[in-house]
Amino acid sequence: MEQISEPTDNLEIMNTVDTAALLTQDAFQRPINDLRISVTDRCNFRCTYCMPKEVFGKNFAFMPHDELLNFDEITRIAQVFTKLGVQKIRLTGGEPLLRKQLEKLVEMLAQIRTPSGQPLELAMTTNGSILEQKARVLKEAGLHRVTVSLDTLHPERFQSISDVAVPVEKVFKGIATAQSVGLDVKLNMVVKRGINDQDIVDMAAAFRHTGQTLRFIEFMDVGNTNGWKMDQVVRSQEVLALIHERWPLEPVDRAKKGETAERWRYVDGGGEIGLISSVSQPFCRDCNRARLSTEGKLYTCLFASRGHDLKSLIRGQSTNEEIEQLLRQIWSSRTDRYSELRSSGAALPMREQRIEMHYIGG
Repeated sequence: MEQISEPTDNLEIMNTVDTAALLTQDAFQRPINDLRISVTDRCNFRCTYCMPKEVFGKNFAFMPHDELLNFDEITRIAQVFTKLGVQKIRLTGGEPLLRKQLEKLVEMLAQIRTPSGQPLELAMTTNGSILEQKARVLKEAGLHRVTVSLDTLHPERFQSISDVAVPVEKVFKGIATAQSVGLDVKLNMVVKRGINDQDIVDMAAAFRHTGQTLRFIEFMDVGNTNGWKMDQVVRSQEVLALIHERWPLEPVDRAKKGETAERWRYVDGGGEIGLISSVSQPFCRDCNRARLSTEGKLYTCLFASRGHDLKSLIRGQSTNEEIEQLLRQIWSSRTDRYSELRSSGAALPMREQRIEMHYIGG
């Protein structure tokens, strides 16, 4: 396994797409290009690998609305992050479409320009259950792409995994509507042995020749409540072998450094699949993502225990310049590489309760 280099004090500015931004690198010389913003901790699903009902219950107490960052606050933070090199923002949840008038936030973010004058790339991850109603207004507001979480085509397994009485057909309609209005659509399938691994080939068959990229994600040990066990992980190489046996695949170069998915295309022209191998082949060495929680805490790793409070700065008297300086300090001292350490068998740092997937959005 390729290792990331040892930390260095050399914070030499990298030459990337946006050369006008004063880019910041962390202790492993990783820039910050991607900001993921959780707009709500609420979700209308109770997926077993994310928010299991037996742990959180049907009547889980979500955050009061006044504790959440409002749209003006989110936009202000996003503007500051562009000064550090952020070029892409992904809206997550919980389920982001449960946040009322989310299209207004998309419209506000679409007005932001990087230091070189480029618009941000705007994406969203959703379970797709409300997408049919919202796809057009989101596209018109400036959203570029959606990634829909879909772990099976089988109606009974879908309801078992999501643990709610939402028919899978609603997600299918949302996907079709999103594509019809011009949004780029990707699908994410979390594969868990004994739960939905029998659906790998059927999922691949369903999305070949559709223009939609299906990505297979190894079951991860995010948070503390999903009962993760290594023997439940279906490694990406196993997924690849199953599909390649049916429809030959060939590798495709990543479009840009920091992409999480290993890309493969069908030799017969049927499109692409992606493999996200965060357990078997960690990509910590290229991780350029920061995460902003619903109530304004900055996390520098998906497996973090503690965040940095930005809401108090935004709601206090701090200037944008002061916030920018703090963000540079936080990112410059970042040393996170949890997945790499876990996979290498090295001793993991002592952690408190890790953040849950529904809280930070993945």
